[in-house]
Amino acid sequence: MGKQGTKMEDKWGYQITTSSSSCISSINSYYHQVLSYGRRRDVIMEAIDHDPNCVLANILAVHFCCSSDPSRVPNLLHAAKGNLEFATPYEIAVFETINCLISPNRDDDVAFELHSKLLNDFPKDLASLKRGQILCFYMGRPDLSLKLIEQVLPANKQEDFVYGMLAFPLLELGRMEDAEKAAKKGFEINKEDPWSQHALCHVFQYECRFKEAVEFMTECSKSWDPLSSFMNTHNWWHVALCYLEGNAPLDKIRDIYDNHIWKELDRSDATPVEVYLNAVGLLLRVHVRGKICFFEDHLKILAGYLSNRSFWYLEWHLDLLILWALACTDKSSEAQDLLEGLKSKVSKMNPKKGKLMQKGLTLAEAAYEYGRGDFTRALELLGPDFDADNCKMVGASGEQLDVFNEVWFVMLLDAGRADKAIEVIERQLKKRDGTPFLWRLLVYTASFRTRLFTISDL
Repeated sequence: MGKQGTKMEDKWGYQITTSSSSCISSINSYYHQVLSYGRRRDVIMEAIDHDPNCVLANILAVHFCCSSDPSRVPNLLHAAKGNLEFATPYEIAVFETINCLISPNRDDDVAFELHSKLLNDFPKDLASLKRGQILCFYMGRPDLSLKLIEQVLPANKQEDFVYGMLAFPLLELGRMEDAEKAAKKGFEINKEDPWSQHALCHVFQYECRFKEAVEFMTECSKSWDPLSSFMNTHNWWHVALCYLEGNAPLDKIRDIYDNHIWKELDRSDATPVEVYLNAVGLLLRVHVRGKICFFEDHLKILAGYLSNRSFWYLEWHLDLLILWALACTDKSSEAQDLLEGLKSKVSKMNPKKGKLMQKGLTLAEAAYEYGRGDFTRALELLGPDFDADNCKMVGASGEQLDVFNEVWFVMLLDAGRADKAIEVIERQLKKRDGTPFLWRLLVYTASFRTRLFTISDL
C-alpha cells in the first residue's frame, strides 16, 4: 500500500498523484515515444524507479511490459491497484482502460467504450487516443478509430501527431482526398512525424503515384533512425512496394530488403518480430509477381528464423505470412503446427470474438494451402466472393491485406478460371484504376482466355 502524494500535472495538463517531478518527466517522455513510434518506450520503467507508488506510471508500464516483458506485469499491476485510493480521476480512467485491455479474452467493445469515455473526459490525452486507435485497428474497425479522433480533434487542433492519427482511418475508409489533406497538415506541423509521413505515402501508393511516393519517403528517411524496428522497416517496406509496382529493377527491391529491412537486425535494440513482419510481407509480394527466384536465399533464411515458435501467435497478420513462408519452403510440418495452434486459439475465444476471427482463420488456412501449392483447396476456402479488405481483424491495413487479393487473382488464373479472374480484377481496378500489376494481369488473363477459346474452337 502506498501513501498520499502531492498532485503534479503531466504534459496534457492532467493531475497525477506523485511527489516526483522525475517520474512526471519519464511519463512525458514515454508519451512522446509512443506518439513518435520511438524505440525508447522503455523509458516508462524509469518512471517506476522514480516513484514506485505512482498509479499512472505503473499501469502504463503494465501496458508496455505486456509485449516486452510479461513476467513483470503481475507486480506492476499489483502496485497500481494497491495505490488506486490515492489516484486522481484521470489516473483511474487510464487504469480502467488498460486493465480491461489486458484482460484475458477481453470484450473489445467494452475496451473501446472505456477509451471513448476516457477521451471524452480527458481529450488532450493523445497517448490514450493512440492506444484506442490501435485497439480499433485490431478490431478491423477504422470507422471507430475515426470516431475517436474526431471526438478529441476540437481540443487538439494544432497539436503535434494528431493529424497523422486522423489521416490513417480516413485512408482505411477510402477517403483518400481527406486523408491526404490531414497527412499534409500533420507533416506541416512536424516534418518528422512518422505517422503523417506514413499516411501520406499510403495515399500516394493507393493512387499509384509511385515516383512521388519514393521521392517523398526517401527524403523523409533521414529522420527514421530513432524509430522503432516496426516503423523504420515498415516505411522502407512501402518504398520497396512502390519500386515493385513501378517495375523498377529488382536490384532496388533487394537493396531495400538487405540494407534497410534485414539490416535493422544488426542493431542491439532491434525488435526482430517487427522486422520479420515487413521482411516476409515484402517477399510474398515478390512471390506473387513470379520473381521469388531472385530472392530464394532470402526466403529460406527468413523461413529458418520463422520456424522459431517464440515468434508465433504474437501477431495474427504475421502468423498468416509465416504459414505461407514455412509451407513454401518445405517446412509443412511446422506450418501445420502453427495452423493447429491458431485453430485452438480461436476455439477458446469468447463466442463474439471467435465468430469474428473465423475469417482470419479461413485466410490462414488458405495461406498455408497456397504456400504448399494446393491452389484448388485454397480457392475452395476463400470462396467465390473473397475480398481481403473484409479481413482487417487480423491486424493489417488495406495495403497490407491487398496481397491476398493478388494471391486470389493468380490462383484463379492458374486454375483456368479466366472469366472469374477478369471479373474480380476489373472490379478491383474500379477502386485503383492505375495499378500496373493488375493491368498486366488483366491483359494476360484476357489473352489466356482467348487462347482457350481458340483451342476449343478447333
